Amino acid sequence: MRYVIVGPGALGCLVGAKLAQGAAAAAGDVWILDHDRGRAEQISRQGLVYEKSGRQQSLAVKATADPGEVGRADILFLCVKSVSVQSSLKFCRPLLQAQTLLIFMQNGIGHLDYRDQSGKAVPAFGCTSEGATSLGPGQVRHAGDGQTFLGFLDPPDNASRALLEQTAACMQAGGLKVSVSEDILTRLWAKLFVNVGINALTVIHDCRNGDLLDIAEVRREMRAAVAEAQEVALAKGISIINDPYETTVSVCRATALNISSMRQDVVKKRLTEIDAINGAVVREATKLGIKTPVNESLVRRIKAIERTYSL
Repeated sequence: MRYVIVGPGALGCLVGAKLAQGAAAAAGDVWILDHDRGRAEQISRQGLVYEKSGRQQSLAVKATADPGEVGRADILFLCVKSVSVQSSLKFCRPLLQAQTLLIFMQNGIGHLDYRDQSGKAVPAFGCTSEGATSLGPGQVRHAGDGQTFLGFLDPPDNASRALLEQTAACMQAGGLKVSVSEDILTRLWAKLFVNVGINALTVIHDCRNGDLLDIAEVRREMRAAVAEAQEVALAKGISIINDPYETTVSVCRATALNISSMRQDVVKKRLTEIDAINGAVVREATKLGIKTPVNESLVRRIKAIERTYSL
């Protein structure tokens, strides 16, 4: 079985490391595909460096910036940011062949629109609450255990379902808690609620996740943003698993010292995933005639911060 991870950021390195650990016993093959040739060469030399609880482990993987060098992909994990999905699909298109399983692993729901650009590959989707922090090229700290869900939006053929179940089993063998969900859309929206309530606010208030709970005004804004997203989900017929606001508060507490991915992007002056998170809520709400003033405000404020990059 050949696994290919596109995008060696924190999540990509974590997925790659866990697949490498799980695939070892099954003689699996793990590749990292990176647009950055220098970084790919470094990862190929050093392997993926996985750290947890102060202990490091180097895991041998193959890495390249040339899709043709990979040859084929049974399963391809797309672990890039939402803003890079389209360009990454074009980059790895030679690998998107019939019976290839393409697993999208982005925040938000903006990437759902790209499943029609999967070429001959079969699209699947994943979301995770695992905590991962990039320590450098090909190096990741596993900062917190969570739960990963994988699934299909459209009914799969038997071969694709079997591939996804094998992939989940490989990740489990590597030490992750992974489930194949029959309703992955519900899981994606459940994570969206949390991202809606946390990410943009940590940027605007320049704080860690847990600090959001210390200011009453911020908590009210968090509650309102999540409530708007919940209203949109219900109007679309999306099932609600648990109370979205209470879940968001729980995640804030559990990740109190974490720096959100959006805040990390802003610190590095990179485009954020605001369009795929709060922006996606606004777009869906507009189609339904629902007002989302809090999410609209969050989008405007993050866009204003992004515009300062060029000043």
